[in-house]
Amino acid sequence: MPSRILPEQFLAMLAELNLAELKAVLAEGEPCTSVRLNVSKNVTEEDIRFKGSRIPWCEAGLYLDQRPRFTFDPALHQGCYYVQEASSMFHGYIVKKLFGNAGSPVRVLDSCAAPGGKTTGVIDSLPAGSLVVANEYVPSRAAVLRENLIKWSYPSCVVTRGDTAAFRRLKDTFDLIVADVPCSGEGMMRKDADAISQWSAGLIHECTERQWDIVNNLWSSLKPGGIMIYSTCTFNRSENEEMVERIINEFGAESVAIDIEPEWGIAGGIGTDANCYRFMPHRLRGEGLFVAILRKPGEIRSERQQGKNKTKNAKSTPQLTSAKSWLTDEAAAEMEIYADDDRINAFPRLHADILRKIKKELDVIHEGVLIGNVKGRDLIPSQSLALSPCLRKDAFPTVEIDSQTAISYLSGDAITLPDGTPRGFILLTHRDRPLGFVKNIGNRSNNLYPTPWRIKSKIN
Repeated sequence: MPSRILPEQFLAMLAELNLAELKAVLAEGEPCTSVRLNVSKNVTEEDIRFKGSRIPWCEAGLYLDQRPRFTFDPALHQGCYYVQEASSMFHGYIVKKLFGNAGSPVRVLDSCAAPGGKTTGVIDSLPAGSLVVANEYVPSRAAVLRENLIKWSYPSCVVTRGDTAAFRRLKDTFDLIVADVPCSGEGMMRKDADAISQWSAGLIHECTERQWDIVNNLWSSLKPGGIMIYSTCTFNRSENEEMVERIINEFGAESVAIDIEPEWGIAGGIGTDANCYRFMPHRLRGEGLFVAILRKPGEIRSERQQGKNKTKNAKSTPQLTSAKSWLTDEAAAEMEIYADDDRINAFPRLHADILRKIKKELDVIHEGVLIGNVKGRDLIPSQSLALSPCLRKDAFPTVEIDSQTAISYLSGDAITLPDGTPRGFILLTHRDRPLGFVKNIGNRSNNLYPTPWRIKSKIN
């Protein structure tokens, strides 16, 4: 990779912060490739067949020796792992330290969540049954977020699209808010040329104003005693320590410390007494990241989540009957199953009340498990159901396919099924894990893999 020319004003800022050592690694260094395994699917290193070494702050994270062609690995599309920058996996570590032993479910908002790496990491660190609301403002990025969270297959998840201002009206709702705010991107300079070309002092000023607006919008929706994880992928103090100090001074927030190992190479804050965690690529294997943990003043309420909301029983239809029969007994007992236009969804009854409140304020683009879409008298099973742990194992006939056939399927091609395959909906599996549905109509099969998700490039 050719040497990158960094802006002189940026280099002067690094020198002022005693970070001049960053220049060499940002200009000449190679970014590393890392993945995080999906622990809820019991994925192991052997399952994904990558060679690598463990990331110290993430048990499920791996530094890879080389970058594979991820697009053509069916395991990626099955949600077996997520390609994520190593530093960003620290959010999961924080959540596990603070909430891993909570005992009962908590409610979480990831406010600027696309493309979903931090969201999925948080999901894997939470107590079972916790609710995760993942929001994104930009429609195209929200669509990617939805796709990635469906592949990760966590049933107690809501994906919303909207301005963070809407969360002002959800007062005292969340135990944890992740605010990985839009920033000037200085920490991404060695892997993203745009981060260099777009950098300016003016951009930093614009980002700080937007960051404060986001935090200000979110603060009222955090419960008293609740936690906000504030983070950026940049180095300057304006977007980092100065923003944290403003939150402490204006909202009375408490700075929270967590235990880390010295050998990890994580640095502290610059010019502040607040507990801050700086990931800098000249000190560790990862890109630039800044994280601070803040507790909202007030007593933590031991809120008992009821989960016994009385809802109107939906009028039984053949489609609703089919939908329920496709779920495990446990899922059918614990989830509301309901029609929403031409969609049939299942959502945990424990969090049905907050889902209704969210729907009044934001555009919900995914909730729980999309079981299927109604088409005439038929219910077409969805990709969300195919990958979900809520799918009953014997709900559909299955056909195991090899890697080449799996790539053809993921590219939208028609798949030839073995002789004797029954007509109707068939669940394709690869390496004994669900991949997606086809409909066998006898002489051919219709590919039901979502069109926007299909592989557009060719393997050769």
